Amino acid sequence: MNRPKMVPNWCIVAFITALTLGHASANGFENELKHLKPQASASTQTSAAQEVIKRLLPTRYQNFKVVVNPAPSGDNLDTFEISADGTTVNVTGTTGVAAVWGVQHYLVHYCNCHISWNGDQLYLPPDGQWPVIHPPLKVTSPNRFRFYQNVCTASYTFAWWDWERWERHIDWMALSGINLPLAFNGQEAIWQKVYLKMGLEQEDLDKHFGGPAFLAWARMGNIDGWGGPLPQSWHTNQLALQHQILKRMRDLGMIPVLPAFAGHVPKSFSKVFPNASISNLGDWGRFGPEYCCTSLLDPQDPMFKQVGKAFIDAMSEEFNGTDHIYSADTFNENKPKSRDSAYLSAASKGVYQGIIEGDPKGVWLMMGWLFQDTGFWGPTQIKALLQGVPIGRMIVLDLYAEARPFYKTTYSFYGQPFIWCMLHNFGGNTGLYGKLDAVNQGPFEARNYDNSTMIGMGTTPEGIFQNYVMYNFLTDMTWRSGSTNVSKWIEQYAGRRYSNDPNKSEEATEAWVILKETVYNNTGTLQDHQYAVPVRRPSNIMTSPVWYDYTKVAKAWEFLLEASTKLGTSPVFRYDLVDVTRNVLQDLAFDFQQKLMVSFRIRNAGAVGGNGTLLCNLILDMDNITSSHEDWLLGTWLEDAKSLATNNDEESLYEYNAKNQITIWGPKEEILDYANKQWGGLLRTYYHRRWQLYVQYLEECIQSHQPYDQNTFNVRSFVAESEWTHSKEKFPTEPVGDTMAISKALYVKYEPFIKEARTFGRAEKRMKNGRKHSATQERLPYSYMYHGGRERQ
Repeated sequence: MNRPKMVPNWCIVAFITALTLGHASANGFENELKHLKPQASASTQTSAAQEVIKRLLPTRYQNFKVVVNPAPSGDNLDTFEISADGTTVNVTGTTGVAAVWGVQHYLVHYCNCHISWNGDQLYLPPDGQWPVIHPPLKVTSPNRFRFYQNVCTASYTFAWWDWERWERHIDWMALSGINLPLAFNGQEAIWQKVYLKMGLEQEDLDKHFGGPAFLAWARMGNIDGWGGPLPQSWHTNQLALQHQILKRMRDLGMIPVLPAFAGHVPKSFSKVFPNASISNLGDWGRFGPEYCCTSLLDPQDPMFKQVGKAFIDAMSEEFNGTDHIYSADTFNENKPKSRDSAYLSAASKGVYQGIIEGDPKGVWLMMGWLFQDTGFWGPTQIKALLQGVPIGRMIVLDLYAEARPFYKTTYSFYGQPFIWCMLHNFGGNTGLYGKLDAVNQGPFEARNYDNSTMIGMGTTPEGIFQNYVMYNFLTDMTWRSGSTNVSKWIEQYAGRRYSNDPNKSEEATEAWVILKETVYNNTGTLQDHQYAVPVRRPSNIMTSPVWYDYTKVAKAWEFLLEASTKLGTSPVFRYDLVDVTRNVLQDLAFDFQQKLMVSFRIRNAGAVGGNGTLLCNLILDMDNITSSHEDWLLGTWLEDAKSLATNNDEESLYEYNAKNQITIWGPKEEILDYANKQWGGLLRTYYHRRWQLYVQYLEECIQSHQPYDQNTFNVRSFVAESEWTHSKEKFPTEPVGDTMAISKALYVKYEPFIKEARTFGRAEKRMKNGRKHSATQERLPYSYMYHGGRERQ
């Protein structure tokens, strides 16, 4: 089946490509990046690409002939070409990633398949009836780099992964066209070799490296040692895993981004090197003296280049070379000691020199998140930091570009190339959220900006396995030359996600149209972190601003239930049904909490008990629906953590890390509930228990004629929260109950409350409050993290 109506968009790719290269050439950095390309031979990439197709289509891969043929022009832009005669599908790509990307393009856009990180829909046509493409379809991406990951993803999602999980995910990366992923596993093992050789002791490193669930923040110099010490078996495991990860990424033609020395050193470094110039960073998250105030080696100190070179040398030796691009974030959520331009320029120059001392071809990739702190980073400071590095030898990730892009206020980062990124998720939270229109428009506005230095697109979530539609949309946009019709795209997405017949369920399509117009239509910058009532520590003063009408989302829930008869066998359909059910209940929870507050203000103990029970039972119902699906279980997270242990002590350490991160996040609730999850098992034993304690305390206040005191409750709450993180209760790793039956029963149970909210316009009032909140109180997750992580009311 040929699709000539789609060709006009692809035909102008060549023009956009030329325009993009014109920008690059005009800004003079293209030559500095030419060496960033696949290291594997074409035959190696071809074999790796073929293996991806075998794993994806184990019984039908023979129908695909995949070949890698590097571009002779040397423009480094990935291209794939597809032809199909009904029996054989021929795909040629300029890299292994491009070839696999081409196969995905054919499966999705011609066979109506769906491929995602939590399930696929791969109903394929019979032999001899594959959709025909003639003449061949040729697609060139205007984005040289398609970046993936956030430094935090390694902790919020990947912390406990084994090779089986990584293999599946690297396949997904290739199928999604990602060619520039972070590769951060095992770096502590390299640092161990380097520091011990330099004369530090293992005890020094035990106090420096974070625990397995907190490595991201130890690596960025935010905290020292929290969650540790790391067992030697951890280093051994992660080192072996990194070998597998890097080999597979490289074989597919990806360009893995390795870590580099950013300047953060163990506190004992000054004892071994007393003449080194070292300062202390701030108390990030108010972790206190035991874990805070990481030591920073001055980038201008001669030792900086020595340490930087030693690390890259050791890493290159261990991992069979390098791909010449390195990530380092010296001041991520850490304020430099001076705003002086000379200092900031010298600091970035020092980090860069530390990289090229070990790799003369090294390019520095830096997250642009630090610039969100506009109180420190003004135009003068940003320009000084960026221009301390030769133009083209630094790539900046415009990390949060879908909400707060910085390329405009920095005139394309003052000449340094940048990648437009969708951050989207904080802490791996699980609420429905997205900015489809911003992702549809933003990258193309950035590329067409005057003297744009944009060289790619990326996605940088802190955690994944949520809101897959946003990531599918972003990666689908990376091969397009311009914006698309979002409404039509959503309809096609709904048509292929559950079935290869787009007309199989009009109800599912109707549900997705509503979701597109509500939860995925956020136009602000604030409501992108999960602060739903069930997962927040209770308080008498709580707000829950929303950007959507949750009674309309309830209508999407109703449509999905109507579609369940036809689509209920699809695992991803059941996943989405859990997600929408859970989201409606979390929004109703605020209404119930408000009723509880009215009862308490009039000191009606009976009403407090009744409304408190209503709210607590709703949380149990959320637990029931999430417990019915394998992808929503706390037990999986905990058992994955424990599976990496080699003895009982390690098992206890890993389990505590896993529990602490998703709840109190620190020894004394420093970043309480930041990484909250609405998982089966967690809702029942942690969040439900906390709200029970709160209702009991309200009743005590009434009975004893005492005023409510938040500090008193916080103490009680922390005792219970901390006890939970140390408990040894086992949680299911298999789902319990029938998702569709549970969801239907819950809809019947809560439909009267939905109608009540609609009748009294509660959703509209909350939306109005949300707009007011956005206009008067701009607070990003940055300020939440940096200034101590206390609960926002």
